[in-house]
Amino acid sequence: MLPTRVPATPTAGEPHSSLAPVKHAGPNDSDRSLHATLAPLTGGLSPTALSLAYADWLSHLFWAPARRLDLAREALRRASQWTEASVQATPPWSLIAPQPQDRRFAAPEWQQPPFNLMAQSFLLAEEWWHDATTGVRGVSQQNEKIVEFSVRQMLDVFAPSNCALTNPEVIRRTLASEGGNVASGLRNWWEDLLQLMSHDTALKQDFEVGRDVAVTPGKVVYSNELIELIQYLPTTGEVRPEPILIVPAWIMKYYILDLSPHNSLVKYLTEHGFTVFVISWRNPTAKDRDIALEDYRRLGVMAAIDTIGAIVPHQPIHTVGYCLGGTLLSIAAAAMSRDGDGRLKSITLLAAQTDFTEAGELTLFINESQVAFLEDIMWKRGVLDATQMAGAFQMLRSNDLVWSRMVRDYLMGERSEPNDLMAWNADATRMPYRMHSEYLRKLFLDNDLAEGRYVVDGKAIALSDIHTPMFVVGTLRDHVAPWRSTFKIHLLADAEITYCLTGGGHNAGIVSPPSSKARGYQVMTKEADGPYVGPDAWVEEAPHAEGSWWTEWVQWLGARSGDPVAPPRIGLPDANPAELADAPGSYVLQA
Repeated sequence: MLPTRVPATPTAGEPHSSLAPVKHAGPNDSDRSLHATLAPLTGGLSPTALSLAYADWLSHLFWAPARRLDLAREALRRASQWTEASVQATPPWSLIAPQPQDRRFAAPEWQQPPFNLMAQSFLLAEEWWHDATTGVRGVSQQNEKIVEFSVRQMLDVFAPSNCALTNPEVIRRTLASEGGNVASGLRNWWEDLLQLMSHDTALKQDFEVGRDVAVTPGKVVYSNELIELIQYLPTTGEVRPEPILIVPAWIMKYYILDLSPHNSLVKYLTEHGFTVFVISWRNPTAKDRDIALEDYRRLGVMAAIDTIGAIVPHQPIHTVGYCLGGTLLSIAAAAMSRDGDGRLKSITLLAAQTDFTEAGELTLFINESQVAFLEDIMWKRGVLDATQMAGAFQMLRSNDLVWSRMVRDYLMGERSEPNDLMAWNADATRMPYRMHSEYLRKLFLDNDLAEGRYVVDGKAIALSDIHTPMFVVGTLRDHVAPWRSTFKIHLLADAEITYCLTGGGHNAGIVSPPSSKARGYQVMTKEADGPYVGPDAWVEEAPHAEGSWWTEWVQWLGARSGDPVAPPRIGLPDANPAELADAPGSYVLQA
């Protein structure tokens, strides 16, 4: 028998109704299912976010007739210039030249007519659309960026370099090979299609984890439902007394820092007399949907610190965080400092953000509409699929990561020589629904960490509580964590900060071992009570150095470490090292 519902007595001024009040606490499941179904059709982008951005731009442009007239005049002027150049013998790139970073038209064949005229026509159109989508008075900054970015993506599809009939390099290759490149391109396309359908890659076969990459000798000394902690075997007779803990991002497999022997940061550290521990994150599945961001701190960073303290007792720890791992390490360090926990000797952040107000073009995908759309996708699947995040990163550098590859593989019929970094990049991971939702909202959307609202154990933390010396690395061409964003740690932490700016991007700039090809770097230290220097002035003042930043960092660590001692035991006191699993462990092998 159903219980009888007694209507509440209305207060004065309220309408009386026998119906229960409508609840608006959460989204409707059918709405979420609809959004998740739409996701494959929109590439995971919120159609509402895109439509609102275009409405903002178009409505303001509509009420700016003078601006529209200027754009029309500019279009006619450029068309007239292009027509005049097409009937006269003009030098190559006389109208417009590609940007230095644009390699689509770098081959000498692009300087010859008619291909040079086609390239210039495209570049003129690209420049005109940039002018049309930016600088419209009244359009919000984020909507302007969304419109400019999306228009640029659409224009890139029609670049003459992407078509076999308008690309002189492809035409030359086709004639020279008598169509052999066409057959090779079709074969490459078919292989990629089969690999996509089977969710596998040939790169994984060429670079097997534990055989070709992630081969530095070590043992799994601790594991829980979220991490395996690897302790690497010493390679020197004595080691520094302070161990190193590396916290990689859970969006990537940890062995980005232990690739091949010639470019392994882990191996480099052990060869320079350090005891190294690395967290290897488990690859979550749909059943892990409710794992929280706090679980990553508690079961990840803090569990690793506790374990290291049992293996190497009475020694503070040099900690290293890469990308999101650096953000998580910053959260843990701020909470430890707040609570008087002094177990950290130093903090190194590698391409890691703590303030997300200038997080680059990735913020185009982060607004309330987009986050809600992503939450609905993850709600249905339980995780954010690896292909979803990989697609977002590829869009940020579509010329380099999408179109240039398609031209090379399918039109030229070539294949890039596989390498360890490409194999690692193909070995993607997933992220739990709850954790990624909290990460996007608390850090990207609301910027709680930088603004003192992020809560750990029921109390807010502040990065200004961190007084531990810091070594912070930014990379010049980072599209994921722009160096000016990572530089903001100067405004947040009350600590001695050594900032290092190196060449390369988010991955290649960090995996930069000492060699003849090392990019060089700039480095300068700000004392805890020293004056702030802005990023533009810093670039002017910071000394330049040749070689790899690895050498600078190892010297910095050595200056903050004790005299060498005998290596510590392998594993916890009650463990038999011979019975411990070998590195790289089992979590990193999970597909």
